Amino acid sequence: MIRISSQQIFSGGINRLQDINSNLIDTQQQLSTGKKVNKPSDDPVAAARILKLDQELQRSETYGRNANLADNRLKQEESTLASAVDIIQRVRELTVQAGNGSLSANDRQSISAELKERLGQLANIANTRDASGEYIFSGFQGSTPAFAPNDDGQWGYQGDEGQRVLEIDDGVTVPISDHGKGIFVDVAKGVFAKGSTSVDGYISDLEFVAPKDMTDAFSPRVPDDFDIAVTANGAGDLEISASYTRGGTTYPLAVEPAGALVGAEFQVAGVKLTINDAQDGDTFTLGVNDKQSVFGTIENLIAGLDGISKTTPKSSAEYDALIAETLVNLDNAQESIILKQTELGGRLNAVESTTAFLEDSELYTKEIRSQLQDVDYAEAISNLSFQSFVLQAAQQSFAQVSQLSLFDRL
Repeated sequence: MIRISSQQIFSGGINRLQDINSNLIDTQQQLSTGKKVNKPSDDPVAAARILKLDQELQRSETYGRNANLADNRLKQEESTLASAVDIIQRVRELTVQAGNGSLSANDRQSISAELKERLGQLANIANTRDASGEYIFSGFQGSTPAFAPNDDGQWGYQGDEGQRVLEIDDGVTVPISDHGKGIFVDVAKGVFAKGSTSVDGYISDLEFVAPKDMTDAFSPRVPDDFDIAVTANGAGDLEISASYTRGGTTYPLAVEPAGALVGAEFQVAGVKLTINDAQDGDTFTLGVNDKQSVFGTIENLIAGLDGISKTTPKSSAEYDALIAETLVNLDNAQESIILKQTELGGRLNAVESTTAFLEDSELYTKEIRSQLQDVDYAEAISNLSFQSFVLQAAQQSFAQVSQLSLFDRL
């Protein structure tokens, strides 16, 4: 026979009431928080999984913010470059207009005045800042204006060649900036008259007509420049010859037609031109691979409009050459910017696809977390009602049992 003391009865009843009340409180907490796992002891396995899912959501949110920042920066750069293309196109139109032989000196001055305004606009665009106040085309020198006038008043690049990148997912990075040197400074100048030993001689009608002929003439690599020499032949005429130097060795270039003379049009390495008023021993150098900033191109054009008189055949040829060189450089600048815009489009597509993936991943993660964590209100309310009923019944039963005594039967 097992003897049960009154103390045991009271202790067991109280413990049972406390257990029921604890379960009731847990259910009430679930209803108030909307979560069925409020502490690790509620469900250790689910709590661990929820913690990992929360970390995954934080990671996705961080990458999402990075992707949004990258999208904004790239769209700003794309819009800025579009404005630059518009200005360069207007400068090109003015250049074509300046090449009209019927223009007066006052007309050229008017074109020069507008070009100065366009030059300032282009500089403002190149010095665009982002939302944080940093210059977007200065590379890593974000606090320094990308372009500023030097002591001579000419616009020069002040940034570096750094390119900022941003991680938008695990192992996925995207460049969010481009330095102005690569966009506005390193612009191919084309073939141009680079220098001369002649006093009175000059080049006219210079035109690059056959790129493949140049590649073939200088295989395997096109040099930075080549020379055209004027020498007297046995017949008393001034004949044209051409050559280039590589590694200390001079190599001849074929001139077409062979035996071309001063004053007659000829072609060499895909370049068509005419040498005028030259003397025996004169040498002319043609540049091939030089680069010139679009700012320098506009500045040279302005200087030519203001300073070249076009009163002699030589000055007229110099003016025509300036117009031709300007058009080539402006076309190359536009092409360079358009290629950069295409590249930006590819980056934006990458950001867009990554953003879509992050959003899908975040939605899936939240769904799994909801299954583990969110309370089923209908079930919880039903449990709360049942637990309240059980607690009330247990309290009434305990109250009745606690009043019983064997002395009542004696």
